Amino acid sequence: MRTAVFFISLFLTLFIFSCTTTEPPDKEDPPDPVVIPSLGLAEDDAHCTEAWLKLTSEDIEFPAELILRQYNPSGDSLSFQFSLTTDDTLFHLDSLLPGKGYSFMAWFTATDSLHPPSNKLSVTTMDTTSHDFTFDMLTFGGETGSSSLRDVAIIDENNIWAVGEIFIEDTSSLGYKKYNAVHWDGNSWSLEQIYFRGECSLVEYPLLKSIWAIDSENILITNGGAIGWFDGHTVSLDCGMNSLLNGAVNEIWASDEDNIYLVGNDGAIVYYDGSLWQKIESGTELNINDIWGDYNHKTGEWEILAVASNILQSYEKEVLKICGSTVSIISKEGIDWTLSGVWFKPDIKYYIVGSGIYEKKYLEDLVWKDDSNNRISDYHVYSIKGNGITDILIAGAFCEILHFNGKSWISYQNNIGVLSGVYYSVDLDENILVAVGFTDRKATILTGIR
Repeated sequence: MRTAVFFISLFLTLFIFSCTTTEPPDKEDPPDPVVIPSLGLAEDDAHCTEAWLKLTSEDIEFPAELILRQYNPSGDSLSFQFSLTTDDTLFHLDSLLPGKGYSFMAWFTATDSLHPPSNKLSVTTMDTTSHDFTFDMLTFGGETGSSSLRDVAIIDENNIWAVGEIFIEDTSSLGYKKYNAVHWDGNSWSLEQIYFRGECSLVEYPLLKSIWAIDSENILITNGGAIGWFDGHTVSLDCGMNSLLNGAVNEIWASDEDNIYLVGNDGAIVYYDGSLWQKIESGTELNINDIWGDYNHKTGEWEILAVASNILQSYEKEVLKICGSTVSIISKEGIDWTLSGVWFKPDIKYYIVGSGIYEKKYLEDLVWKDDSNNRISDYHVYSIKGNGITDILIAGAFCEILHFNGKSWISYQNNIGVLSGVYYSVDLDENILVAVGFTDRKATILTGIR
């Protein structure tokens, strides 16, 4: 009996040890997690009739077939089918209506739980500004010699300065009296003599070529070879930049008293940092005709462009980008003719003008788009300024004034009724425009009130 029990106990012990040394059976690997692709829509920019939408995606196998749907304010919708090949895509939509709300969504063509749509994006387009200006023209001189105004600065509705050269007939030994500015004080225009004689200017009342107002008491004026600080009454000449010039100054741009640029003939660029003037190598010997700068809120830096051409001498042209004290020549592809003016809002719209009107959305875009399809103007234009991208003015030959309200361009040439002359410069502040130049040998100011 004891022997039997032992045997059974031994058998059980051997069985237990035998079980613990046996490998467990293989288990199946867990299934891979389901990866669901995603789409996101965001507004990049919107104008009156255009919108730019940024589509982002994750975990998508390319190419992917998608649909973008546009929900219109009228209640209907439009669908656009496209093939997605990159993670980020920028859509440009045109033919929208000004001042209206639109919605957008993106879908995969395969609509199921594994291919969800994007978020629904709402976009409101900008409204247009009014074309309705009431014009008034005033002329000076013309009886003796040729008079003209070259530049204008609107400080406010009661303080406007225009500069140039005006000869008024009188009984002096010369037979005329010379003026070089006209001022608006809120009630009337008055002829002014801005005294400019000093170490770097030998003429008392020279032709003044350009003006830039930082504020009412800090106004920069140049006669082409010297620059003066003007407080509205007297000028303090600054001769520090004269030795740096290799050509006459044509235009001024400044963000403040410590960030001033002058551009001129023979590729001349000089810069003032608040204490010293320095020459900047432009990389061109062409005449630099205009300069404009604006603050880029995306980059946190000032963006400055200039345009160069020897007008009536050749078809050469350059577009210059200025960063501090360095200059780079950027693309001029698409530009056929000479250039006179530049104006822009960074990363929104860039315009350069001359014998043609050219634009682009982003500065890094290679090609400038011209107006050959719309034929905005048949004449050479000299100056462009704007309150914003829905309120832009252009002035040029044959006394043409053009206005863009965000949707359409209009010419006021027939409204003004004068063809024999040129507007060299234009400025715009809220609902006031002022253009200056000459008509029939007379210095001319055109004002428009909206």
